[in-house]
Amino acid sequence: MTPRVSLFTASVHVTEVTTRLADFFDAKELRAATLGGQYAELWAAARHSSEGGKKFRPALVLNTYAALGGDSQDDAVAVAMAFELLHTAFLLHDDVIDGDTMRRGHPNLLGTFSAQASARGVSARSAATWGEASAILAGDLLIQAAQAQVARLGVGEHKRLALLDLLEECLFVTAAGELADVAFSTSVQIPVLSDVVSMTQWKTAHYSFQAPLQAGAILADASADTVRGLSEFGRNVGIAFQLRDDILGVFGVEDETGKSSTSDLREGKMTLLMCYALQRSDTDELASILAHSDITAADATRVRQLLETSGARDFIEALITDYAQLAMAAIDSPAIPAGLRRQLEEVARKACDRAA
Repeated sequence: MTPRVSLFTASVHVTEVTTRLADFFDAKELRAATLGGQYAELWAAARHSSEGGKKFRPALVLNTYAALGGDSQDDAVAVAMAFELLHTAFLLHDDVIDGDTMRRGHPNLLGTFSAQASARGVSARSAATWGEASAILAGDLLIQAAQAQVARLGVGEHKRLALLDLLEECLFVTAAGELADVAFSTSVQIPVLSDVVSMTQWKTAHYSFQAPLQAGAILADASADTVRGLSEFGRNVGIAFQLRDDILGVFGVEDETGKSSTSDLREGKMTLLMCYALQRSDTDELASILAHSDITAADATRVRQLLETSGARDFIEALITDYAQLAMAAIDSPAIPAGLRRQLEEVARKACDRAA
């Protein structure tokens, strides 16, 4: 879920990321048109998928780089753009895995292409295949584009390789988190609480917080202690961010979150909130409700009641506070400049206290 509040005071150079993204998609659409109208439509839809949101991952890269004394803004914008392309790619693939046809209250790429195929008279199965294939291909293309942004940086080889390794680690770790998420939601694996915490770190915290902070630091030639401190901050605040997301996914106001408050329930998402409640439950009522994909509004209301009475919501709220404190402790170090520390304190506060 993309937050509707800025997690990081936006650098003026975030606007440059948006501009460069527009130029990137202009060039891709123009080239794609030479390979067929449908391919150009795919790139146009990929562009649309990248629009919106608060671009907080690019802001993390740019503000960290600037706070650590970086002076090559063009390189920083390229790295920031790479993380936004990577984020869009993950969203496209995530929609396929979850079978979602909507995002941010509007049809996503999968939903748009499926609907267009249906309008042409093809079968429902063929339309779904068309939509899924289009979203997978678009995601693949954007992953490669993210890597190309970093590979073409005009920096020293050692720094460029370190950034490429970081990007590769994002893919490697996020894929592990996605696989674990599917394993838990399909009951291929029955998780314990520590398994779900690990999945949360792998799927969200690493690429959304840890890696962008590390990238800004690496690009600015920061010390190893600085990179480690920022990484530890990002890991803990990223887990807190996702735990807040899990609560909002069930208890949030749809008009504020831009997401259905029953979609996580229908998809059987095994969040830490659900895992705790199921393990603490004295009956099979919660498991029985979650076993059905056609969850009604009344079912959702009952699930919320069970999450409250089991103590699951209070448990997650306490964990959010704990992880935020761990994040703050990680940057309580001379290796983190005071100005950057203040900005990161605000990141932690917004990530944990937001309503969307």
